Amino acid sequence: SVSDPTYEIVCTGQSGHAEVVLVEFNPDKVSFDKLLDTFWSLHDPTTLNRQGPDIGTQYRSVIFFQDEDQAALSKASKDKLQASGKYENDIVTEVVPAEHFYRAEEYHQKYLEARGLGNCHS
Repeated sequence: SVSDPTYEIVCTGQSGHAEVVLVEFNPDKVSFDKLLDTFWSLHDPTTLNRQGPDIGTQYRSVIFFQDEDQAALSKASKDKLQASGKYENDIVTEVVPAEHFYRAEEYHQKYLEARGLGNCHS
């Protein structure tokens, strides 16, 4: 894994990194379970290394947890969704401990907003 990779390096799919969003939240205002519900609703968690038209390991479905409570909630949420029968295929989302987060280049910050594309649906 490359330390402090550039976007170009991540795009090769060879660095081991994933393109993700770091979510900071106030649990008094929104629960971690609500964030998980939103996460599941925003993508297809059954496609391996792909989100929409974007293909590669950097586009894998992954939840990075901060502590054991988040780990347990994430795994339980994944198991519940799998058992629901909503998806024909298995959910391939990884649930792994958060380690290093590297901030994307400035031109990727507030990407949708900067392009007049509003925000992600939820």
